[in-house]
Amino acid sequence: MKKLYAIAGAAAVAACATATIPAVKEGLVEHYGAQKTIFETGKAEGRVPLAAMSGANAAYGVGAYAGLDGEIAVFEGKPYVTKVRGNGFTMDHSQDGAAIFSAWTKNTQWRDEPVPAEVKTYLDPQRHVKARAAAAGIDTAAPFPFLLSGAPAELKWHINVDLTEGKPIDRQLFAKSKANYVMKNEPVDIVGFYSEKHPGVFISAYAPAIKEKDVNNTIHTHLVSKDGKSAGHIDDLAFSGGMTLRLPGR
Repeated sequence: MKKLYAIAGAAAVAACATATIPAVKEGLVEHYGAQKTIFETGKAEGRVPLAAMSGANAAYGVGAYAGLDGEIAVFEGKPYVTKVRGNGFTMDHSQDGAAIFSAWTKNTQWRDEPVPAEVKTYLDPQRHVKARAAAAGIDTAAPFPFLLSGAPAELKWHINVDLTEGKPIDRQLFAKSKANYVMKNEPVDIVGFYSEKHPGVFISAYAPAIKEKDVNNTIHTHLVSKDGKSAGHIDDLAFSGGMTLRLPGR
């Protein structure tokens, strides 16, 4: 019954997708909902209609689908919603449904630059993105969006799938409720958001790739494969050159 309630709630939100939601806007980033609310309430209810974060050609976003039933990436205005079904997953481009929490931007100007070869593992892009954003005059004390494109040596990623068996969601059940995948040398676009001030909101306070206890996660990234067949949340990555970073332009 709990899962049915979450799905029904998402449908109700989607039905009024054109309504204004009280999103927080900080610089180029808008966000609403919070990951920590899942653990505070034990529920994963839809709060952000997909239509609020997609549609416009300049829209890019990331989010977790209502009811822990999938992942959301928005690239160039188009939603890529993946949900685990059977031994595989489905892809949907509809604006129906809602995210539990999400971050998005509707930015039309981007500047491209190559990612240097020394940027290789999960923490490297976090440091590089911040440094290059600061060099470009972007206020890194505020959240900002970024994009990456290329063919990473490896991406470890997941799609949320409800394995809670109707129990209140805690951190252990949340971590369990994932289908994990690995992608190697496949061309992708990556939608990312950087913030040092939003852990537990639209930045996960925990990232499995970070082993150091005194190092905080500062990015939320989702992939969209160039062939449009895969999308999901990135847990870990390895670059081997050839990547392009896109930062907001002026």
